[in-house]
Amino acid sequence: MDEEYDVIVLGTGLKECILSGLLSVDGLKVLHMDRNDYYGGESTSLNLVQLWKHFRGDEKPPEKLGASREYNVDMMPKFMMANGSLVRILIHTDVTKYLNFKAVDGSYVYNKKKVHKVPATDVEALKSPLMGLFEKRRARKFFIYVQDYDDNDPKSHEGLDLNKVTARELISKYGLEDDTIDFIGHALALHSNDSYLDQPALGFIKRMKLYAESLARFQGGSPYIYPLYGLGELPQAFARLSAVYGGTYMLHKPECKVEFDADGKATGVTSEGETAKCKKVVCDPSYLPDKVKKVGKVARAICIMSHPIPDTNNSHSAQVILPQKQLGRKSDMYLFCCSYAHNVAPKGKYIAFVSAEAETDNPEVELKPGVDLLGPVEEILYDTYDRYVPTNDHAADSCFISASYDPTTHFETTVNDVIEMYTKITGKVLDLSVDLSAASAASEE
Repeated sequence: MDEEYDVIVLGTGLKECILSGLLSVDGLKVLHMDRNDYYGGESTSLNLVQLWKHFRGDEKPPEKLGASREYNVDMMPKFMMANGSLVRILIHTDVTKYLNFKAVDGSYVYNKKKVHKVPATDVEALKSPLMGLFEKRRARKFFIYVQDYDDNDPKSHEGLDLNKVTARELISKYGLEDDTIDFIGHALALHSNDSYLDQPALGFIKRMKLYAESLARFQGGSPYIYPLYGLGELPQAFARLSAVYGGTYMLHKPECKVEFDADGKATGVTSEGETAKCKKVVCDPSYLPDKVKKVGKVARAICIMSHPIPDTNNSHSAQVILPQKQLGRKSDMYLFCCSYAHNVAPKGKYIAFVSAEAETDNPEVELKPGVDLLGPVEEILYDTYDRYVPTNDHAADSCFISASYDPTTHFETTVNDVIEMYTKITGKVLDLSVDLSAASAASEE
């Protein structure tokens, strides 16, 4: 272990694994260590016995739930946008060859106490029961503006500079109602609260376009895809990638203490009495607790059931977003459902997650609006975890720390953190202009 590396990565969570893969492909010498004896850190995937041990201690899971090994329950369940940044990274690094994807059946939104399919195009807007007749026409006009918008074609801007005009101003031009703005902003553009309304509209429009383009990609009922056997496959796929490019992996390394020089710069990592030297350290918040601060807490419920989420058209896999306003909250609540169709549970079983940024200390009560939408549940496990962000100056200490995972059920925020970290570590912008068709073959059975 007494070698020198360009980068030592601590923790095999998804963000760390993507970064170690990207840095290895760039030709850097990478050592990747984890104190656990399994991949994935906070974003690991558990079978039924491991899940029970994690949440219920020595209790054994009930036999009626089926074979433990047939469960792959993701601790950070998130769907991937078919044309989103994570899929681009998978293609950029050729990790797609280690994974098989399947389209997700449905994308839904909670509005006026009901679950509705999210309309993403002008055609769908006209069919949606979310809006009355006149509102449908207004929404259709707005959707057409978004579909036709092109950065390089000033004609399509209709005289608006979207770097200056806010999302709120753009929407008011089309006279859309609050409930319509709610589902567009939260279920299409995937903003987790309403602060986007007072920011330049360009980001909001680009997020809507990404949703619509991803939806068109697989002709499925949603813009999302998900790996067969769940997300636990992802960290391992990036670990393989890193190994192909000469990266070294070491699991079950206790302590993993970061060493600093007199100026406070990271110089290496010590474990079991041996020190590996490095120029930079990349890690999750648990490895450098004195360089992060707590910014919030996520509450979640993990449910096992024998049926799909009601009102989702019998979808074997689906996301339902509950916008903050519909529940009188400060941020959104998310439902995630996956099943035996993605090989994450035995035949006939469904796994549903309800997650939200905790605004109280009582997850059972706080998550009730989401849990109530699931119908009868065979088992339900509650927990909360703290969310941390780095407070260090990476230029001074050469430490690059990821932020904790948020409660969203899609990957967009997670990947943004990875892309920003990549730029801080390398000083380069990650090139994600790839041929997206490279992932489509893998996504269809």
